Amino acid sequence: MMASNIDVVNSWNAATTLLNRYFSISIFFFGIVGNILNILVLSQRNLRSNSCAFLFLMSSVANLVAIFSGLFTRTTSGWTADLTNTITWLCQIRTFVVFASRTVAYCLVALATVDRYLSSCTNVRRRQMSSLKNTRQGTILILIFSCLLYVQMFYCYEANLLDAPLRCYGKTIACRLITDLTYVFFANIIPLIVMLCFGLLTIINITQTKHRVNHIDLSHSSDVIRHSQRHLKKIDHYLLIMLSVQVALFALFTLPQNIQKFVALAEINQPKSKLDTAIENFIFNFFLLFAYLANGMTFYINTLFGGSVFRNELMKLVRGKCR
Repeated sequence: MMASNIDVVNSWNAATTLLNRYFSISIFFFGIVGNILNILVLSQRNLRSNSCAFLFLMSSVANLVAIFSGLFTRTTSGWTADLTNTITWLCQIRTFVVFASRTVAYCLVALATVDRYLSSCTNVRRRQMSSLKNTRQGTILILIFSCLLYVQMFYCYEANLLDAPLRCYGKTIACRLITDLTYVFFANIIPLIVMLCFGLLTIINITQTKHRVNHIDLSHSSDVIRHSQRHLKKIDHYLLIMLSVQVALFALFTLPQNIQKFVALAEINQPKSKLDTAIENFIFNFFLLFAYLANGMTFYINTLFGGSVFRNELMKLVRGKCR
């Protein structure tokens, strides 16, 4: 290899190191602070009994676990040794927790979208399905399912690998294929499809409900009807914005990593130069970290687009802590 190529390879490797050191720190604190605040706000009395709020609360807990387990060692690896890169059982446990917790978090948000749809239905039986009891049962099922989904990690993942994007990675091509496809479909694509479908169905339900309200005879209880119309319009407005922002950002933060995984799997048997490998490692690490933004964005979305309900609870929490 020519000296110039060696310098370029070293530059890409150095860029990857800096990316893991500083970008991961930003995401780590961004996500930790956001999820802790989200948990505190959603634990308030006015919100914790709501089935949808409960799902967002549990999703925030899962996001907190995912960010801490996935990024803590990355943020400290620039200054101390990352033991998950050298000790296989630590590598396996960390990877299992990261993948399972992220899957739990995304599936709970998808389940929250289903809950919103059920609560907006005019059918009484469907509305009754939107309950705290059912969401708790759904949370337990998702947790069990997500854990079973990644049991193979304890066989597939190994530390001290040199021919992989990460030192702690799948030890065979078959392991990488199974793990990547499982994560892409069950943690990203399927939850995203559920969010889109039930989000649109929820908006349709709200629109139909609003249409029926508009056809009620206003000669009776006109003040009540006008208040109801304003309330429905406000809910419809915030719901549309929150759904759009959540789904758009979820897709923005997770789909690039999924595309990168598919491309990497398609080229897995192709011979590559050291420069190609260095560039691919940088891209892999960038999209890996970029996807973690999806685990830390919920609080900021709720604060910016959640209307007065979430912000009022946040202000109550702040005032209560300041006393």
